[in-house]
Amino acid sequence: MGVVMGSRSDFPTLEGALELLARLEIAYEVRVLSAHRTPELLANYAARAERLNFSCIIAAAGGAAHLPGMLAAFTWVPVLGVPVQSRALSGQDSLLSIVQMPGGVPVATFAIGQAGAKNAALFAAALLATTDAGVRGRLQAFREQQTRAVLDDPYFEGHPQAGAE
Repeated sequence: MGVVMGSRSDFPTLEGALELLARLEIAYEVRVLSAHRTPELLANYAARAERLNFSCIIAAAGGAAHLPGMLAAFTWVPVLGVPVQSRALSGQDSLLSIVQMPGGVPVATFAIGQAGAKNAALFAAALLATTDAGVRGRLQAFREQQTRAVLDDPYFEGHPQAGAE
């Protein structure tokens, strides 16, 4: 699995996603690629992802955010687009650039910023879980832990002590 970003400054957006992938024991590699400044490297990376049978590529980009779409144009490997929050338009520009792909070149698009990156990692895990029982078990355990954290919160409405007098 690949994780790419348009510039090194996008790394903080992806940090939580990388932590989740590591926690779920999913192997990945990280690269900085620019759709605008390194288009040949981008095309080579897309071809390499196919040769190595990557399950998917998480691609984070800000501003014009062409990285996910350009990757999708060069490969059949599923691309999961993460809009990076930009200064100019708070990531709205990034979101629209990624989500508005023309019919025939799909990019799965997630929320702007860190939440979107984490959800892209969990979506990638779900893709892998369809064929990898180990990932499936770890993903199920992760989800159960999330549920337990809510149920164990004494302020949760269903908690026996919530609202007790």
